[in-house]
Amino acid sequence: MDAKHIRQCFVALRASIPEPKTELQYASAFQLLVAVVLSAQSTDKVVNLCTATLFAEAPDAFSMAALGEEGIKNHIRRLGLFNAKARHVHGLAEQLIAQHHGEVPPDRHALEALPGVGRKTANVVLNTQFGQPTIAVDTHIFRVGNRIGIAPGKTPLAVEQALLKKVPAEYIQDAHHLLILHGRYTCTARRPHCERCALFSCCAWPDKVLWAHQSQ
Repeated sequence: MDAKHIRQCFVALRASIPEPKTELQYASAFQLLVAVVLSAQSTDKVVNLCTATLFAEAPDAFSMAALGEEGIKNHIRRLGLFNAKARHVHGLAEQLIAQHHGEVPPDRHALEALPGVGRKTANVVLNTQFGQPTIAVDTHIFRVGNRIGIAPGKTPLAVEQALLKKVPAEYIQDAHHLLILHGRYTCTARRPHCERCALFSCCAWPDKVLWAHQSQ
């Protein structure tokens, strides 16, 4: 997709999604970090159900560390991989206390050094909490980047790097949430809603006409 059509896509995305933001519920940088770690292979809706009680009992790194792995598990058992997630959340809470006075650092290297935190999670926290122009490529953004032609790539890192180069500067801050919400509700995996897609005119996907007609 050329620069003209990429810009058209983001103009349309911003018009259709006027308030692009995460659907995870949190009240601090620490809670956002924990919620993102818990969201791996789980929906935001289920994560929010779990964190509602978890954060009520352990709202910060100190109380989370004191709660312990078993205590964390009691709140997140409905999540996939809850044993590993409890271990990671407890471990990152302890490491934040030991190395960062219990605060979440606005630094990629420090974030990725925490248990259970990879590049994608770090990007979400850096963008959402600290306002840095990062793009976390999850399954939705990977699909959208490749399908509509904005940033084709064989790996999440390749798509991320392509997006950072191609997204117009004025949209880079919101690009992550614009693309993820578009992928979650419109450009879905099994049944894309091309018939009502705001990007139909600028999308480069050759099958968009077929999918649009099938819904009529």
